[in-house]
Amino acid sequence: MLRYYFMLGLRNLRRNPVLTGLMVLTLTVGVAASISTLTILHMMSGNPIPDKSSRLFVPLVDNGPLDGYIPGQLPHDSQLSYRDASNFLQGGPGVRRTAVVGVTGAIEQSRADLGTVEADGLATTSDYFPMFDVPFLRGAAWAPAQDKSTANVVVLSRRMSEKIFGAQDPVGKHIRLFNNDFEVVGVLGNWNPMPRYTHLINGNGGNFAGQDDIFIPFQTAIRLHTGTSGSMTCNGPSAPGYQGFLDSECTWIQFWFEMKSAVERSTLQDYLDSYTREQRKFSRFARQNINHLYDVMEWMDHLHVVSDDGRVSTWLAFGFLMLCLVNTIGLLLAKFSVRAGEVGVRRALGASRAEIFKQFLTEAAVVGLAGGLLGLLLSTGALWLLARQSERYAALAHMDWSMLLLTFALAVLSSIVAGLLPTWRACQVTPALQLKSQ
Repeated sequence: MLRYYFMLGLRNLRRNPVLTGLMVLTLTVGVAASISTLTILHMMSGNPIPDKSSRLFVPLVDNGPLDGYIPGQLPHDSQLSYRDASNFLQGGPGVRRTAVVGVTGAIEQSRADLGTVEADGLATTSDYFPMFDVPFLRGAAWAPAQDKSTANVVVLSRRMSEKIFGAQDPVGKHIRLFNNDFEVVGVLGNWNPMPRYTHLINGNGGNFAGQDDIFIPFQTAIRLHTGTSGSMTCNGPSAPGYQGFLDSECTWIQFWFEMKSAVERSTLQDYLDSYTREQRKFSRFARQNINHLYDVMEWMDHLHVVSDDGRVSTWLAFGFLMLCLVNTIGLLLAKFSVRAGEVGVRRALGASRAEIFKQFLTEAAVVGLAGGLLGLLLSTGALWLLARQSERYAALAHMDWSMLLLTFALAVLSSIVAGLLPTWRACQVTPALQLKSQ
């Protein structure tokens, strides 16, 4: 019977075409506005690595001085000093551990007439690539032994590889970087997660734009004194020279632990607490603050990757949808009220109120389906326009399957909700009065 009511609803779209058009247009605009903003929020706040996010952790230890310290206050910088990062790399728990530092360098091409190519990237460890499930198009990451030997090796993004070598396989070839020859050992596949959760602090281009094009060993960057691309907070004086800087309490390194499972979080927490107690014997960690751990989603929340403005915009868009529903209710009341005679005849012929309710609610759902189709087209156009505004929105303004299905579900559900009152009113028609008036 529902199939019959559905087909009847399609035919009834031609009844009162002005009212029908207004209802469809109202739903279209409301759905498009809400889905467009929700899509942006969904892409910004989605889990970038759902299979591992609960067992990847960022440690936060407070090595700041007592001056100006407020007990219980989190440190302003969520990075580590070189001393702490090195200690964690050498003796920390977990399946994998990696340090991450932004670097920027100029790649000298083989032909002098081509000039240099500026490249942003990361100094990290070999564990970075399997930790974050980084795909490779050619070659592979460098070996752990090359971390220890501070080898001059580099992994290129696909974009940088094609810019320098074209379609050739660059693995085994050399490039000139940081005034040194580096051997290319791998080329990444199409990988640039959004948000760029692996390097949220000072990532080139921001959390939702930019791309890392070169990856070199962390200790190689230290040996070459490449410098860092990002912020640095120095807690207290340091000795002269580069070694003095490394031995200082300056924080400039982001760090990640990968545990076997989420339940090992307590093991990692115990390690951090034990580590800070041990370091206090060397007159460090004077604040005695609580050590913190953040998994991927907590880390993004800690750094406010999704701004409050984005959430407010989404709520405002859904508020606009509610206004559209109010207008739709009025239009459906007008549409169904003129069919009181039809309802009276059907009731007199034996149709129950339940059947009348099903018929008119199905017609409301058909209106929602039409609004969903047009809303999908309008929201796709809106996202296309947003993508053209900036690189940041270009990475976010596209729908996945979940948002596509949500568009239709929201449109149909909205029309059904809007149709409840008009449908109920239509069911209250008294057959005798309507037949008498005919």
